[in-house]
Amino acid sequence: RLSSKRFGEIALEMKLITQAQLSSALAKQIGYPYVEYGRSQLAHSLAAAYEPFCAYAEALRTLRSQLLMRWFGREQRALAVTSTRRDATCSTVAANLAIVFAQLGESTLLIDGNLRDPQQHRLFGLGACNGLTDLVGERCEVEEALQIIEPFEKLTLIPSGATPPNPQELLSGSVFADLLEDLVQAFDVVIVDTPALLDFADAAIVSQRAGACLLSARRHITPTADLHRSKALLRPTGATLLGVVLNE
Repeated sequence: RLSSKRFGEIALEMKLITQAQLSSALAKQIGYPYVEYGRSQLAHSLAAAYEPFCAYAEALRTLRSQLLMRWFGREQRALAVTSTRRDATCSTVAANLAIVFAQLGESTLLIDGNLRDPQQHRLFGLGACNGLTDLVGERCEVEEALQIIEPFEKLTLIPSGATPPNPQELLSGSVFADLLEDLVQAFDVVIVDTPALLDFADAAIVSQRAGACLLSARRHITPTADLHRSKALLRPTGATLLGVVLNE
């Protein structure tokens, strides 16, 4: 007599595979990739990559939906992600947000524009490679700096490259502006990780170039006064402050 159970369910009952392996195989079949702990070089803080069905990943998808409704579209494709003060969670938010956009099937580019304390190459397990400073310094072609993140075929990263002595000048120049304009035409979504808004002028510059900014803050840690100062600092740039993401 034929069983009505699926092959995967039978393999699970026979303990030939784990639930995690079954979920991963099913996700790949429907074009929804994610990775398993111990089998990827990605940092464990990238919850959207490892546990796409957890509460944090669901919150990211809710944020993604809001951004799609309020910002991203035919004309607006770039977004700066920053924090009030130096805070590594900003880079993690930018990376996880890029992952959920890629899981949606959007051609997504994540740029590490934090030339002060870059984190994206660490989060995605990359070694030394060309990056944003090389592009702005015109030392490499765009194709040489693009890093496709496996198994997320729709996710591409431009790391920071070598830490420069003059990050503000590099981001203020016309070369970066022209580069960002070209990249926006090539991708559906462009997310730029930046340093702290109240510590450096870089974030305001990038936010102006992108047209919009998302602010990352720590619950019960980030002072409300810093949020108000950040909003006031962004006002002259003309960049739209889309909201504040609270992290534990």
